[in-house]
Amino acid sequence: MSADTAASTWAPEPPGGPAGRWRRGRAWASLRRMRASLGRAWLALAVYAAVRLAGAGCLALWAWRTGRDPRTLLGHQWDSLWYVSIARHGYGTVHPSVHYPGRVFSDLAFFPLYPALIRAVTTALPLTAVTAALLIAWVASGLAAWGIYAIGERLHGRRVGTLLVALWGLLPHAVIESMAYTESLLTALAAWSLYAVLTGRWLWAGALALLAGACRPNGIAVAAAVCCCAAAGIRRHRGRVSWRVWAGAGLAPLGWFGHLGWVAVRRGTWRGYVDVQDDWGSRFRLGPGSLRFVRQLLTGDDQLMRSMVLAVLGAALISLVRFAVCPPPLALVVYTLTLVVIAIGGTNYFASKPRFLLPAFPLLLPAALAMARARPRTVVLMGGALAGLSCLYGTYLLAVAHVAP
Repeated sequence: MSADTAASTWAPEPPGGPAGRWRRGRAWASLRRMRASLGRAWLALAVYAAVRLAGAGCLALWAWRTGRDPRTLLGHQWDSLWYVSIARHGYGTVHPSVHYPGRVFSDLAFFPLYPALIRAVTTALPLTAVTAALLIAWVASGLAAWGIYAIGERLHGRRVGTLLVALWGLLPHAVIESMAYTESLLTALAAWSLYAVLTGRWLWAGALALLAGACRPNGIAVAAAVCCCAAAGIRRHRGRVSWRVWAGAGLAPLGWFGHLGWVAVRRGTWRGYVDVQDDWGSRFRLGPGSLRFVRQLLTGDDQLMRSMVLAVLGAALISLVRFAVCPPPLALVVYTLTLVVIAIGGTNYFASKPRFLLPAFPLLLPAALAMARARPRTVVLMGGALAGLSCLYGTYLLAVAHVAP
C-alpha cells in the first residue's frame, strides 16, 4: 500500500465529503423553509407590530402626561420586579406577607427560564436588566405571533392565520405582551411546540415543551399536549413509532418537574413548591375557589376591571363550546383545556385570570374563522373597535388601576 493510499484510507472525511454535503443540504433546506414561512407571515407580523406599537404609544403618552416613565410601567413593576431581582442576584429574595402574618413571599414561585435569559443578555450586551427583560419580551412576542400565524395557516389558510395573529394582538390585556412578563415567552414556546407536533417534529416539540415548562407554572399545558398526542400516536400504531416520539414525550415535562424538584430539594420537603404557592395565597381549588372568584368579581370595587374579567372569561367559555362543536387537532384541545382549567381553578389573583389565559390563543380560532368569512368592511370596523379597546384598556390597566394585571 502506498503512502498516498494509506493517507486516503485513514484520513477523516473532508468537510466537502458526502456527509458534510448532506448536513449542509439539510441546513440550507431549513433556512429556505424559514425564509418561505417568514415571506408568507410578513403581513400578519406587520399588523401585529402596528397594533402593539399603537398600544405602547398610548401608554407612553399617558405616562408622560402624568409624569411617569413608560419603561418603568412596562418593565419594572409587579412581577417584573421579581424577575429582574432573580436575574441580578439569583434566588433567595423574600418579602413578608401583608395579608398573611407569619408568611413570606418567596421568589422560588417564579420559574427560572426568563431570569436566566435576562442574565445571559446582560452578560453579552451592555444593557440593564430591565432593558434586557423588555427586549426579550418584545422578541418573544414577535416569535409568538409568527408561531400563531404558522398554526392558523396550516389549519385554515393564510387569511385565518393573519386574523388569528391580529386578534391575539388586539386582546384587551394584550399590553402584557409588551411587558417584562413571561406570557409572550410562554406563548412563543407553546406555539412552536404545537406546530412541531402538527408537523411531526417530535424532538423539537419535546425540547420546546421542556423550555415552556421552565418558563411558567402553566407551561405544563404544553407538555400535556405533547404527551397526550404522543400517547395517542403510540396507541394508534400499537407502539410501532419512531424513537423520536418517545424522546419528545420524555423531554416535554422535564422543565416543569425540574423546577418543582429543585424547589423541593431547596426547601427540604417534597411539598416545597406547594408551600411556596400557599404562602403566596395561590392554590388550585376548582370548586370553592371558583365560587369565591365569582363572588369577588360581583362585589369588587373596580367595576371596569370586573366587567372586563367577566367578558374575557365569558368569551373563553363560548370558544370552548365551539371547540366541542368543531374541535381543532388534539394538541390544541389539550393545551387550551389545561390552560383554562388552571386559570379558572386557581384561587386568588382574580384580576390576573385574563392574563393567565393570554397564551391560550387557540380560543381565538372560532373568531378568526368567523372574521375570515365576513365582509372586508365588517372586519375593518371590528378591528378598529378592538384596537381602541385594547389601547385604552391597556393604558388603564398599567397606568390607572391599582391591581396587578
